[in-house]
Amino acid sequence: MQYNYKYRLNPPEALQEELRHHVDTCRQLYNHVLYKLNNSDDIPARYEVQGQLPALKAWWDELGDVHSKVLQMVVKRVYDNLSTLKAQKENGRAVGMLKWKPPREYRSLTYNQSGFKLKNTSGRSTLWLSKIGEIPVTLYRDIPEDATVKQVTVKQEPTGEWFATFGIDVDEDTPAKPETPEQVVGIDVGILTYAHDTDGCAIESPDFSDERERLERAQRDLSRKEHGSANWEKQRKIVAERHADLKRKRRDFLHKLSNYYAREYDLVAVENLDAKGLVELPGNSRNRAGAAWGTFLRMLEYKCEREGTHFVAVNPRGTTKECASCGISTDKPLWVREHSCPACGFEADRDANAAWNILSRGLEDVGVVHSELTTVETALPTGTDSVPAQRVVETGSPTLTERTAAAVSE
Repeated sequence: MQYNYKYRLNPPEALQEELRHHVDTCRQLYNHVLYKLNNSDDIPARYEVQGQLPALKAWWDELGDVHSKVLQMVVKRVYDNLSTLKAQKENGRAVGMLKWKPPREYRSLTYNQSGFKLKNTSGRSTLWLSKIGEIPVTLYRDIPEDATVKQVTVKQEPTGEWFATFGIDVDEDTPAKPETPEQVVGIDVGILTYAHDTDGCAIESPDFSDERERLERAQRDLSRKEHGSANWEKQRKIVAERHADLKRKRRDFLHKLSNYYAREYDLVAVENLDAKGLVELPGNSRNRAGAAWGTFLRMLEYKCEREGTHFVAVNPRGTTKECASCGISTDKPLWVREHSCPACGFEADRDANAAWNILSRGLEDVGVVHSELTTVETALPTGTDSVPAQRVVETGSPTLTERTAAAVSE
């Protein structure tokens, strides 16, 4: 299993200057490689470009100050970005060309396989980096003894803080996934409630209104400062700290929620959402972006893999419209929050109904037959296979009550 462990670095001012020098040299190399590729008729292989680095050092003295593996990872970064751009084009997205990196957009460097070592000197943990030195590091949790550290990425956040992310491989036996899962759950994510599952749990979206208000107030103060002045820089760091505080609290919520589902269930079924595409839709995009559905699903996937839990992402099409009891599709406006099937009379919360459909599809994908709801006879309009929105009857309406009472008396 591969994991990332992130720790806070505490470099003295002299080492901070050295780190910034190395990062800026890597940024210039990134721009140089990108310029060469953009002006080349045929893009050479990555290893061919990496093989040109020793000759490049002959006239670019500053490259000699940086560890060779770090320079190679800069070339890899360019090619990875080009691959991502190519994949987006193949998916039909309108994309342009890669742009040069200004200093504010390039803030990290990566040591791969060599050039780093985690030390413990006189009870104090330090990270040794080749051509930089030893940097005090706060190890708030130990790296597993059987783990192999493959690479280290050092990054300066907009707040000015430095962090090191260790990419490690752990030799551990992944629990076998049960052939017949007993504890199963379907999850429907949303805005009014962050998640609604088939066990009847509705998880409220975390309230970050206070954090957002502090952030917006800090941003307004920043807009009143003269750009580039000492006061502007001081306020910029305050804005960055507000952003970091909001991000930490959101990720803490997502980690705890995903960890709960991965550990408590044998199978977790979710919607295979295009989170980026949903954010780009008009209307309420801020709330969709703040929900961080994509991050939640990625966390849930790798934690299910770690715990030996089936993770199934199903096609989300029609999960809200389809009745979990009879399978008949019913067009419902977004403002109708209750599912009341005019065909069979099944009533449920709109999100709960969607969660049941997600679970049903997830069980089908792994070949498990599982049904909590009894199939019922349906009453569709003649010549149709779905119920139009005009026939939706909200739960508790006089019409529904009368129809239900009549059915019972018969």
